[in-house]
Amino acid sequence: MTIITPVILCGGSGTRLWPKSRASKPKPFLPLVGESTLFEATLARNAMFDPPVVVTGAAHLSHVEAQLGDRPGASIIVEPEAKNTAAAIALAAMRLPDEAVMLVCPSDHHIGDPQAFAEAARAAAELAEQGWLVSFGIEAKSPETGFGYLQSGEAIGTSGYQVAQFVEKPDLERAKAFIAEGAYAWNGGIFAFRVKEFLDELEHFRPAISVAVVKAVRDGREQGQRFYPDAAAFKAIIGESVDYAVMENTAHAAMVPADMAWSDIGNWQALHEARERDADGNSVTGPAELVDCRNVLVESDGPRVSVIGLEGVIVVVDGGEVLVTTADGAQKVGKLSGAANQ
Repeated sequence: MTIITPVILCGGSGTRLWPKSRASKPKPFLPLVGESTLFEATLARNAMFDPPVVVTGAAHLSHVEAQLGDRPGASIIVEPEAKNTAAAIALAAMRLPDEAVMLVCPSDHHIGDPQAFAEAARAAAELAEQGWLVSFGIEAKSPETGFGYLQSGEAIGTSGYQVAQFVEKPDLERAKAFIAEGAYAWNGGIFAFRVKEFLDELEHFRPAISVAVVKAVRDGREQGQRFYPDAAAFKAIIGESVDYAVMENTAHAAMVPADMAWSDIGNWQALHEARERDADGNSVTGPAELVDCRNVLVESDGPRVSVIGLEGVIVVVDGGEVLVTTADGAQKVGKLSGAANQ
C-alpha cells in the first residue's frame, strides 16, 4: 500500500479577501464556502490518507490547533518565519520516511468535488512512486490571467503526462490561445512526490535551502505534536516557491488532470463564483435586500445592506470596515491601505 501523507500548508494573510480575511485570522480559518472553514475542508478531504503534517507559523498556530482537533498521529511544524513553499515542504519531507508520498495541499483552496480530488491524488501517488514529481493540472475552463499554466507533454501510462512546459501568468490573448489549443491546464499548487525524490532534487537545484533545512530540523525541538525547527538555521534561507526551486528545473515533472470544481478563492469574485447563487447570479451572506440586481455578492457581519439595480458588484461589511468594488476590481483589493495594514 502506498503511504500518502498530506502536507497542508497554512500561511499567508489573504489580503485580497479583506476585510473578512485579516492577518489575525486569514482565509484558511474562515467558513467562506459552506459551514466548514477552508482548512477544515482540506483536512476532511484528506482524511482517507495518513495523518497530516501541517506547516504553519506561530501567528496561526492557535487557529490550526483549534480546527485540527484530536487527530491521532497529526503533527504541526511551526516555521520560525515565512520562507515560501520550497522550504516549508522540505521541513515536512525531512520529518517523513523516504518512501512516503507527500500530497502537498494549500489550506485555503475550495474543491467542490472531493471524490475527483481523491481519484487525482491516487493517480498522482502512483506516478510519484515511479519517481515523478507530480503537479495537479486543473482543467482550464476559462482564459484566466491570474494563474500559471502547465503544458502537457507525452502520456505516462493512462493517468498522467509529462510536463512539457511551465508557463507564467499569461496576458489575456495568450490565455485564450491556451484554452483554444487544449493542451494547457492551470497550475493549482497541489503536488505529489515521494520524499526521497523531492529531497534529492532540492539538494541538486537548491543546495543552500537543503543544507539550511537539514540543520534546522537537526537542531529543532519537539513539543507534543508540535515541531519547532531551529530559528537561526532557518533564517539563512532565501525564500523561494517550490515551482521555481524544483518543479521548473527537474527533468521528472509530471501532471495529472484534475476536474474537481477547484478554486483558489484568490479574491472576492472567485469566492462569489464558488458559492451557490440564485437565478440572477446573486450571492448573499448576512442581512441584505437586493432589487433588480445581477451577479452581486453581499457579505455583512451585521448591518443590513440594500442594493438596487447593480450588476457585477461586491459589497462586504466586516468589523466596521466596508468594501465596495466591481468584479473586475476584486484583484486589486490587496492594494488598499486597509488590507496592507490589517
